[in-house]
Amino acid sequence: MTEEINSKEIKELPLLASRGVVVFPHMVIPLLVGRDKSIKALEKAMLDEKEIIVTTQKDETIEEPGKEDLYQVGTITEIKQLVKLPNGMIKVIVEGVERGRIVDFTEEEEYFAVRVETFAEEIEEVDTEMKALMRSVLDRFQEYIKYNRHLPAETMMTVVNIEEPGRLADIIASHLELKYRDEQRLLEAVLVKERLNKLLDIIQDEIEILKVEQEIQKRVRKQVERTQKEFYLREQLKAIKEELDDAEEDSEIIEYREKLEELDLPDKIAGKIEEEIKKLSKTPGMSPEAAVIRNYLDCVFDLPWGKVKKENLDLKKSERVLNEDHYGLEDVKERILEYLAVRKLAPQKKSPILCLIGAPGVGKTSLGRSIARALGRDFVRISLGGVRDEAEIRGHRRTYIGSRPGRIINAMREAGSKNPVFLLDEVDKMTADFRGDPAAALLEVLDPEQNSEFTDHYLELPFDLSQVLFITTANVSYPIPAPLLDRMEVIELPGYTEDEKVQIAERHLFPRILKEHGLTKKKINISTNAIYRIIREYTREAGVRNLERKLAAITRKVGKEIVEGRERKARITTQSIEKYLGVPKYKYEKSAKENRVGVATGMAYTQTGGEILEIEAAAVQGKGKLILTGSLGDIMKESAQAALSYIRSIQKKLNLPEDFHEKYDLHIHVPEGAVPKDGPSAGITIASAIASALTRRPIRGDYAMTGEITLRGRVLPVGGIKTKIMAARRAGLRKIILPVENKKNFSELNSKLKRDIEVEFVEHMDQVLELILMDGGDDEG
Repeated sequence: MTEEINSKEIKELPLLASRGVVVFPHMVIPLLVGRDKSIKALEKAMLDEKEIIVTTQKDETIEEPGKEDLYQVGTITEIKQLVKLPNGMIKVIVEGVERGRIVDFTEEEEYFAVRVETFAEEIEEVDTEMKALMRSVLDRFQEYIKYNRHLPAETMMTVVNIEEPGRLADIIASHLELKYRDEQRLLEAVLVKERLNKLLDIIQDEIEILKVEQEIQKRVRKQVERTQKEFYLREQLKAIKEELDDAEEDSEIIEYREKLEELDLPDKIAGKIEEEIKKLSKTPGMSPEAAVIRNYLDCVFDLPWGKVKKENLDLKKSERVLNEDHYGLEDVKERILEYLAVRKLAPQKKSPILCLIGAPGVGKTSLGRSIARALGRDFVRISLGGVRDEAEIRGHRRTYIGSRPGRIINAMREAGSKNPVFLLDEVDKMTADFRGDPAAALLEVLDPEQNSEFTDHYLELPFDLSQVLFITTANVSYPIPAPLLDRMEVIELPGYTEDEKVQIAERHLFPRILKEHGLTKKKINISTNAIYRIIREYTREAGVRNLERKLAAITRKVGKEIVEGRERKARITTQSIEKYLGVPKYKYEKSAKENRVGVATGMAYTQTGGEILEIEAAAVQGKGKLILTGSLGDIMKESAQAALSYIRSIQKKLNLPEDFHEKYDLHIHVPEGAVPKDGPSAGITIASAIASALTRRPIRGDYAMTGEITLRGRVLPVGGIKTKIMAARRAGLRKIILPVENKKNFSELNSKLKRDIEVEFVEHMDQVLELILMDGGDDEG
């Protein structure tokens, strides 16, 4: 046989770069085209003779290939069909015509266009060697089809009658599952004999690989059959056992049944557990379902179904324990002792749900532990801060992989008794999202009428929580949903007074800090006056958390001195405080406030305790706008609008021109602009600042005030009176304006807190303006 490959002609064609796909002559294939250059190349081809050369990229990961990224040999194809898809891509069906080698590129910007050298396969005759080669390829291809499940047996019929060696090689190559680089080697084999030899080697390699794959599949199939056989035999054995009804149960099932008999459970609950035990006995021990049932039964038997811890009902002993652990907090202690007295008289009475609301550091969490100690009960605590999934409370249903009970049931397992003190910490920090509202799930937990049959999604059994003493804690009450708040008895914990903080420091904080740092009172002593100075000049808080940090800082520094060789006892006095804590952070007993125009002093209640707010107002030439700055919340903004409307209603009393609201812009600012502020209690303070700014009359700087204002000028009561008065005392203010309806709250304060405080009770804004607006003075406006 003589074989020649001659250059036929040079064509100029658009080029389509394909990724991971090699097109052979005589092959019909659909291609999905999405790149701009490729789409423009197709459009160009459709305008001409519908011919395009398809060339494969050397690296299929390149998004925008250059000419150096393309193989030189490709296939000239004819476009059979072209469809534009809704997503902007094009589906094109092409048929390979002949091989072509790229000579050079004539266009590279908008699309690839190339000059292509085509080849014609001229075979004078098919000799014996070529026939033998063709037969070998056909035999190997038939064997390949036998091992490859993806190719139907009918594929052989498409190639067996082909007499042209080159066409036979190309069509068989197009049916093989090869890597695109191997396919490119076959495409570049221009000589037919060379192409058939390469194809023969490739098919032989693929057959060997397919044989190994088949062996692996046989082994896997045998393993699966063995497992199925074992399962079938187990099922038969189980059926035989059930038929004989005298099969010996394994030790695990016996143990579970013994545990069930020990528990005195209602028939409904016991029946449900018995069903689970039966299900476990019929389930293969190594199956995943068996592990799920075991976990469930372990959870059920870990719960304290009938374990009730005997509680201490001795009021005097309980009172002594409460006083040992906490100084002050009389309201909470009194409520716990009342509860004990009622329990003694009526043992069956349900436990109350207490909600302790107060600033950070006042002892809410530690008080829960102390209550458990006083009652002689177990104590468990869960933090609800940041919880946003209902399943955290109620648990996950057992249909989910990795399901588990909720925090309530887990905590009861941990408690080990049916009547612990259960502290739900930070109940105001819960949030809701698409997974549900945990606050809504708590409604059942904290309702004494419902929690006797609390049902966890995982447990699916009613569990009695009615004997649990639930105590929740929060910094503020407004984020707590109203239905949840309604189920709880709220006890507010206002901040400590200075005297209370000193007692707490001397009785509790300092002894504990000394023990933690390995020191004794023989090594260090701190005077009462020094503690007073730390409270006044180094902390500003409602609780004692920062006070504890400052005392710990002093103790650490003294400990360092002792390690370095100090022998004398360290005596911490008011004079030596700065040596250990540095320059004071706050100024105690501020000098009398200046009388300033447009600046009023208000009292605010925050999550960290009481604060003094200076509210500034300025009237400037403008068009009557109200500008509010200082990170104010919606309620505070509405208070400012109500205050301005009231001032406009009394313009004649204040001798203001009738059109002042059209000529002046009012800017109200509350300093510390980065700190968010909200609430209605600044209403009279804002109104006072506006009146002062418009009349140019200074406000008395020695007054602090709080109260909500209405459009008619009425002053409504507000909360947090004790905390606000403590903040005023810290700032050195002794004259305070309060709503008349808060007189009862003021009268409940202890005498030490009320000492030296001069309070004016008002019911209308006119009274406030008479007290604070001066006829003359410093004009800072």
